[in-house]
Amino acid sequence: GFTLGSNAEGNNNNDTYVAWCWKAGGAAVSNTDGTITSQVSANQTHGFSIVTATASSAGDTIGHGLNASPSLIIAKRTNATSHWPVYHSSVGANGFTYLNLTNAAGTGSDFWNNVTPTSSVFTVGSDSTVSGGSAVFYCFAPVEGYSAMGSYEGNGDADGPFVFTGFKPAFLLTKWIDGNDQWNIYDVKRSTFNVTDDILRPNYDYGENSGSAVDAIDILSNGFKIRSSNQNINAASTYLY
Repeated sequence: GFTLGSNAEGNNNNDTYVAWCWKAGGAAVSNTDGTITSQVSANQTHGFSIVTATASSAGDTIGHGLNASPSLIIAKRTNATSHWPVYHSSVGANGFTYLNLTNAAGTGSDFWNNVTPTSSVFTVGSDSTVSGGSAVFYCFAPVEGYSAMGSYEGNGDADGPFVFTGFKPAFLLTKWIDGNDQWNIYDVKRSTFNVTDDILRPNYDYGENSGSAVDAIDILSNGFKIRSSNQNINAASTYLY
């Protein structure tokens, strides 16, 4: 497990917290698959790796250690102030979103150099959030029966679409690709029964939005179903998960 310090943001008396933990591969090792050497802790069985690297220019490639193409990469500069750029296969390598902002998905090669990740490396562009200094990259590749990344089309109705994953999700992250609105985080530890309506938003520092049907879903044995017509999760538009 892990131990908490005394900072109020993580250990305030009588406050409630949630933690989402993924098992990587233990101590990081050097990876020379890319044009620059990265430090990688990879769990190929569960499709997750933690990568640190210092890219210097657009076109640098970085090994991720997964032996499968990542569908989701969350990046953060560690030695400078920056946003959290996100690569998602549903947006593509010529696009990006920011985990800490509500912006719609943008277009441009500044983040991923318009190069789709391979089974061994991903490519960074010229933006200072991914290049020009030290950065960490959390890489996720889908594993059948365990994890899934993709997109769905909303229908603008309270009886929303069903999204098949092939397993019961324990954690779900969604974002409207085509418009400015919130990210949503759902999980089965805060919401223990349907409808699932305890929501956290990584783009804000607010507490949990609990017991509201505005962005409610059902978490099911083989996927999830949208139970709201709110544009944040179910306009006639495209959403990533």
